[in-house]
Parts: sequence; structure tokens; C-alpha cells
Amino acid sequence: MTQGARNYQHMERRGLDALLAALTSRGYTIIGPVVRDGAIVLDQVETSTDLPIGWTDDQDAGSYRLRRRDDDACFGHVVGPHSFKRFQLPAERRVFSAQRDPDGAVTIEPAQDEPRRLAFLGARSCDLHAMGILGAVLGSGPAPDPGRDETFIVAVQCGEAGGTCFCSSMGTGPRADAGFDLALTEVIDEGGHWFGVQTGSAAGAELLTELPLRPASDAEATVAAGAPERAAAQMGRTMPTEGLPDLLMRNLEHPRWEAVAERCLSCASCTMACPTCFCVEVADTGDATGATAERTQRWSSCFTVDHSYLNGGSVRPTTSSRYRQWMTHKLSTWWDQFDSSGCVGCGRCITWCPAAIDITEEVAAIRATDGETVG
Repeated sequence: MTQGARNYQHMERRGLDALLAALTSRGYTIIGPVVRDGAIVLDQVETSTDLPIGWTDDQDAGSYRLRRRDDDACFGHVVGPHSFKRFQLPAERRVFSAQRDPDGAVTIEPAQDEPRRLAFLGARSCDLHAMGILGAVLGSGPAPDPGRDETFIVAVQCGEAGGTCFCSSMGTGPRADAGFDLALTEVIDEGGHWFGVQTGSAAGAELLTELPLRPASDAEATVAAGAPERAAAQMGRTMPTEGLPDLLMRNLEHPRWEAVAERCLSCASCTMACPTCFCVEVADTGDATGATAERTQRWSSCFTVDHSYLNGGSVRPTTSSRYRQWMTHKLSTWWDQFDSSGCVGCGRCITWCPAAIDITEEVAAIRATDGETVG
């Protein structure tokens, strides 16, 4: 039996709506993949008809196209421009509001985020790792990781890889082994359209009691377990990580930083799409009378000149210094701060870069000319 071919339940395609109904009945708002604006993005899902049925995506550096499949797969795509980061770290949120009364006394009201029970549907292994990495970064700060008690995660095992995927290199996929309540493996074969279902938590096991399931046969379990192995064999990119943090740290003056800067637009698309980038800024606003004020936190990026501004100017005024900061932090100094890499190999930064800059290509170029300096 293929490695991992165990503990599978068999669920027919119609069972997917039973799963969604069970989540809804428990008060969860389901967030999953939908087709919108020419891409597969994350939004609210109510029934399986909201999913990108029969759609896939072709991805390469700076290139994304939707394409019709020749079947009715619900999850026959890879990751899109959205990640679950925006539910852990909202793109914009009020931190506090303040009011000054006529006597001059100031009252500050911390923002109270509306609690939501969320169910994440369709999270891939790279997404699960990203949620864990970002949760460790955010810790118990003002925008904490959503409590696992209130978040139900339905992962989907990857059956095929995208053109910019390199999660195998990063050790973050394509097989999801942990971090989920339920994991689905979609199979369309001569036996029909069905899912292999795995349980990852007590909450997941409890929900399964309401679904139309039967134990998977050994043959079915082998087919389901083999899906991530097929995806690994199709991986579109690679990025060897052996010695990578030290490689980057000893090449801070490498000419490749200037070469990539000639193409980089400092547009911040890579950091917006990245599921682990966490830079934010705060903005204070008030009315003309000084009676009310508000502080707002919103996403920012190390690619903007103002992000590293200190009294007297920006610490990183050039595009090369900003790209170097992003890549060396993601792949090197993140280890010093958080004891992990900041990259999960999802490939979003490659696909959604308008200049088609490829982080795996940049690493390979520096590795091939290790020690070279501008001169």
C-alpha cells in the first residue's frame, strides 16, 4: 500500500454538500475557493455550486490564466492570489478610537473585533504551514491568530502541482499531514467522483458522524494516498534549502541584488500575495475640532520607501536594498526570529509579480556565483 494509505473514509461527491451543511448548522461561516474577476479567490461559500467546479489555473512567472478542465473537479486548481492570511491579519482594522469631551477629558475605546466562527475550506498543505508560521509571528499581539477552537479547517490534498509551486523543496507539502480538522482528497476515476476523507481532530471526527461515509477499501485508500505523490512529481519549481540562510548572509554585496532591482517595480504585489508577510503600518486620523480621533492598522510592505523611514530618511532608499531585505528576511533571518523559514513554497510571489521575478531563480543565481561581489 502506498505510504499514507490508511484511515480513509469514502465520501461520494454529494457528501460535500452534507459537509457544508453540517458546518453551517454549527454556526460557521465557510470561506473557500470561488471564481471571480478571472481568478480563483477566497470568499464565502454556502453550497458546493459556489466552488470553481470544472476550472483549473495555469500559472508561470508573471502569468495566471483560468482554463476549463475536462471534468467537474471541485478543487482541480492550485493556490490563487488570496491566502487565509487576511483572516489572521486583516488587511485593515481599527485599533482604537478616542473622544475628547467638552471638559478636555479623553476617553479611549479599544476596537472590539466582531467574533466569527470561520471554516476554511480547501486549504492546501502550504496554506496550513503558512497559517502556523504566521500564527507564531503574531502570537498574542493585537491581531492574534484565530483561535483553533473557533476555526474549523477542511484541507484539500493536492493532486497536481502548479507551474510555480515549490513546496516540496521547503518541506511544506504537497501532502497535508497536520493542522487540519478534516482533509479531503478528490478523486475522479472509473469508480465515479468521490473523496477520500481523513480526520485530524476530535472536532473533525465528531462532524463525520453526520456525513454519508463508508470505510475506504484498500484500493481506494491507495489511490487517495497517491495523489500528493503525483503532485510532488509535477512540482513546477525547486529551491534547494541546504545552507541557504548562510548563503544569503555572506552574499549581501552580491551583484544579483542590483540585477533584480533593474526589473523590480517595488509594487509590493509579492508581499500582498504572500501568506506569511506581516508588515503593517498605522495611520492616525481625527476631525477638524480635535474631538474625535482614530488609529487604524493596515497592511504595508518592506518594498515601500516609507516603510523603513526613520528621522532623516529611509533606511532602504533603493530597490535593490528593499528586495534584498525581503528575500534575506524570508529565507534567512526569519530563522533567527521565529525558528523557521518564512517561505512555504506556494509560488504566489512568482505568479503575481508583474515583472515575472522568480525567487527560486534568484536563489539559484546567487548559489551559482557564491562569493561574487560588485567590483
